Amino acid sequence: MSDATRTTAVAPAEANLLARLWQRTSRIDPRYLIAGLITLVLLVAQLRYHMFGGYTRLVIALGVCMATEAALSWFDRGRVVNLQSAYISGISLTLLTKPQGNALWPFVIGGFLAISSKYVLRYREQHLWNPTNFAISALLLAAPSKVAVLSHQFGNDLVTNLVIWVFGLIIAKRVGVLHITLTYVASFLVLNGLRALALGQPLFPELAPVTGPMYQLFVFFMITDPRTVVRGRRPQMIVAVIIALVEAMIRFASDQGWPLPTAFNAAPALVALWLVGPVAKWIDLRRAGPRKPAPVPSPGVQVAPPRSARGSSPVASGAR
Repeated sequence: MSDATRTTAVAPAEANLLARLWQRTSRIDPRYLIAGLITLVLLVAQLRYHMFGGYTRLVIALGVCMATEAALSWFDRGRVVNLQSAYISGISLTLLTKPQGNALWPFVIGGFLAISSKYVLRYREQHLWNPTNFAISALLLAAPSKVAVLSHQFGNDLVTNLVIWVFGLIIAKRVGVLHITLTYVASFLVLNGLRALALGQPLFPELAPVTGPMYQLFVFFMITDPRTVVRGRRPQMIVAVIIALVEAMIRFASDQGWPLPTAFNAAPALVALWLVGPVAKWIDLRRAGPRKPAPVPSPGVQVAPPRSARGSSPVASGAR
């Protein structure tokens, strides 16, 4: 067999292997893929840049988030729900929250605020804010002199950024939110590029925040949160553009020296999502109307299962 023949034979085999691997990942619960991605960000941030400020913060944030989720879900639903959301919130709080000194109370209060907001600030049985976004924004607004947000960037380390972005984009594609991430990133680059030109500032420093862990957590976990995004691909992209536009307006106002709360200057992206996200979600739920209650069968009448459920796959059944 010639070398050319071997090459043409190996190429389809590799393509089939990748296709089978991609198909198998579709059977994994998206929550575990997201949890795996944030764990990757966590490991990179700590092992390479030592961003924790102490493992005690991680233990407290995770402990409070998971304990609050378990307690409130038991009280609200009569059972303990999957704690993946609490895990993601705990790691995000650990990475993003930077209190003054060695204070630990922001991780306690932040963890409680993040999870309790899911059970208190709801409309038609759905929460309106991304939990971590709500908690960090609330801490920045309430105690700006005591709490700061992560400003460390991965800088020009190409390998670090490449690993996180490649895995992040692949998982976003698998979860079905890649269009939201790309729309926001494109809007951020365009709007901040225009702002830099309008103010006569260098371009690349204005675009550099995208390389930081705060924005990576933002584009992969907050703005794409499946529980708080609106319905429909086009509305989701429109909301992403609006969030980027509000963020650019906050940055422009800060450049002009307008009197803004410290939180607006410290974390314009988080504040933009904090302002726009719940309003968009409320409008979306309002337009959808209240959920219709399931019909109650008469005594002695056996109700057949829906036709679509009879042939449902284990993936679809597990995702409900």
